[in-house]
Amino acid sequence: MVTTLRPKPGLVRSYRFPRFTDRILASGIHLITAPVAKLPVVTVLVIVDAGSANDPAGREGAAALTAGMLLEGTAHLNGAELAEMFERLGTSVESGADWDSAFVKITMLSERLDEAVTLLGQVLSEPGFPEREVERLKAERLAEILQLETEPRGLADEKFSEFLYSPVSRYSRPDEGSAESVSALSRADVEQFYRARYRTGSTTVIVVGDVSVNNTRTLVEKAFQDWASGSASGQQLIATARTSQKSVHIVDKQDAPQSELRVGHVGLPRNNPDFFPTLVMNAVLGGLFGSRINLNLREARGYTYGASSYYDWRRGPGPFVVSTAVESEVTAPALREIFLEIERICSDRISEEELSLARDYLDGVFPIGDLWAARRLLRCISGTNPQCID
Repeated sequence: MVTTLRPKPGLVRSYRFPRFTDRILASGIHLITAPVAKLPVVTVLVIVDAGSANDPAGREGAAALTAGMLLEGTAHLNGAELAEMFERLGTSVESGADWDSAFVKITMLSERLDEAVTLLGQVLSEPGFPEREVERLKAERLAEILQLETEPRGLADEKFSEFLYSPVSRYSRPDEGSAESVSALSRADVEQFYRARYRTGSTTVIVVGDVSVNNTRTLVEKAFQDWASGSASGQQLIATARTSQKSVHIVDKQDAPQSELRVGHVGLPRNNPDFFPTLVMNAVLGGLFGSRINLNLREARGYTYGASSYYDWRRGPGPFVVSTAVESEVTAPALREIFLEIERICSDRISEEELSLARDYLDGVFPIGDLWAARRLLRCISGTNPQCID
């Protein structure tokens, strides 16, 4: 019998962020460049202050629909022609919107950067918004809503927000709109939202990869020279809770073998000074497989295959959520244990072992963690961490 020794782990390699160069262009565009010459690849991310929180009342879903329509054609190219041009450049491209912003992201070989960014400039400066594609994307969203209404997990997520926030809060309604609001959207609504929100002064362009700072600046200035100038008007964000008292809401699904549980409250905005301590605290509570909530409900009680907690970080106070699914007959005991763990994280001191586990995990995923990288970049953009800015 041949035995082999298990290989030992190598030395831990330190991770250093590339140095960001931060500039405000004459057009008002915020340009951030991070030269990384390791591979001949470049990613360009355009972020616009045009997220779902800015949807007009009764037209919820306008932000998501507008962002999706950006890749459906320009004033001179239909959607198929535009997709073919990106494919010929070997470029991956995607667009979308979250609560705070809309984005378009492209990745290409550095030798194709000039052509790809020029085409990207056309996409953002002169979208066509063809009526046929507006109706197609609306139909896709309406079909998705029908599917969500029959799927307990998605339904629980959306109903939780509805029950959590005040009815006047945009956060109380789905970020991509409801059946009623999406049905009411028209091409005119999409164009109006675009003209109101998509402006150079409300835009950040982030370029990372095999690039030079000066060439990137010249290229971006040229590609977006025809984009509307100025900044989008500010919009008041309401994120108050529906009630200040503990409440229980039941969405009855007859014959469902499981209960989808959502427990939580209005959380913190993403620029809260306690962001990092909160992130570590939540890792101990429910952010890891070895967290208190998961060990209790899964390992000790056998109520579920998995339970977790998270903060949905947004510009306004997004929700704090504990999420799990349990057999229907243990719904009440599972809820009791969740409340117990929430109370315990407030009263019981976190052990050194728990703290070490959480820190090691977060430190280990740091180089590949979108949340951490985004947070660092946001601090750079806001100027609160000048060490990473030239």
